[in-house]
Amino acid sequence: MKNTEAILVTPGLMKIQEVPMPEPADDQVQIKVEYVGICGSDVHGFECGPFIPPKDPNQKIGLGHEFAGTVTKVGAGVKKFKVGDRVLCEPGVPCGKCKYCLSGHYNICPDVDFMATQPNYRGALTNYLVHPESFTYHLPDNMSMMEGALVEPAAVGMHAAEKGGAAPGKKIVILGAGCIGLMTLQACRIMGASEIVVVDLIEKRLQMAKKLGAMEIVDSASCDAVERAKELLGGNADIVFETAGARPTAAMTTKLVDRGGRIMIVGTIPGETPINFLGINREVTIQTVFRYCNNYPMTIDAISSGRFNVKDMVTDEYPYEEVQRAFEESLSRKAEIIKGVIRVG
Repeated sequence: MKNTEAILVTPGLMKIQEVPMPEPADDQVQIKVEYVGICGSDVHGFECGPFIPPKDPNQKIGLGHEFAGTVTKVGAGVKKFKVGDRVLCEPGVPCGKCKYCLSGHYNICPDVDFMATQPNYRGALTNYLVHPESFTYHLPDNMSMMEGALVEPAAVGMHAAEKGGAAPGKKIVILGAGCIGLMTLQACRIMGASEIVVVDLIEKRLQMAKKLGAMEIVDSASCDAVERAKELLGGNADIVFETAGARPTAAMTTKLVDRGGRIMIVGTIPGETPINFLGINREVTIQTVFRYCNNYPMTIDAISSGRFNVKDMVTDEYPYEEVQRAFEESLSRKAEIIKGVIRVG
């Protein structure tokens, strides 16, 4: 068997090269990768380089962390999996020893080894990789490999909705109808919320939000989005999710949130964003959200049961051999692509 991986040579240039076959340690499984989702962080890495540049200028940079595949070999101590099992993985492996891990908040472990970023920058865009058994999950028979790869971004939405307190009767505004915004929308619906307004400026994304359960959609390019969202909800929102990762939408959050409400920062907002604290000094909570924590089982169940629709969000699929085109079009066709995936297997 031959193994290759797609690496970022320089910003804007991917190259597929042959690499050694990885052998599983006692607690690892070897996986033949079938599908990889293209995350916004991957696109940023392709365009600008990693969010956190490596200390070693010669460090090899891989991309991709949303993936599913088939087990091809198991380590001597592996109990849950066998060759031929269809699986998906959490891409971050925490240390398991720090105070955050020991208190159950492994997603904020400072020493987490997360794929396509520090410290190892190993990406999922490869034919074969190895991963710990403890962060690998069985893919249900009624889920496709593509759906398995999209459990990761769906879990981000689940974690955000859970931390935000989405529930029946809550009035919610979601700022941004990209992949994570749409995942958050569906997670809020699963948790019983129905009064959800989604704001974006791209019509294709807004129509997908409507299809996936938004009560109302607002085109921020054609109106005062804050006033329109409040009009549709009949007042301010109990929960405002910022999922676009942009300063203009971050600035909207304080104008939308109700007294005693909650602002959830889900997107990665660059630089500093001024906040008018006087405008929200009526016990408003501002909370950031980082990845997910113990959300994979419930997310897998939600997709498998048909309550969470990730399949229809995929607008573009590329073969592994065209990884360069996949990333170029993720930039040039940003308004058209809701979610892109790469077929490796």
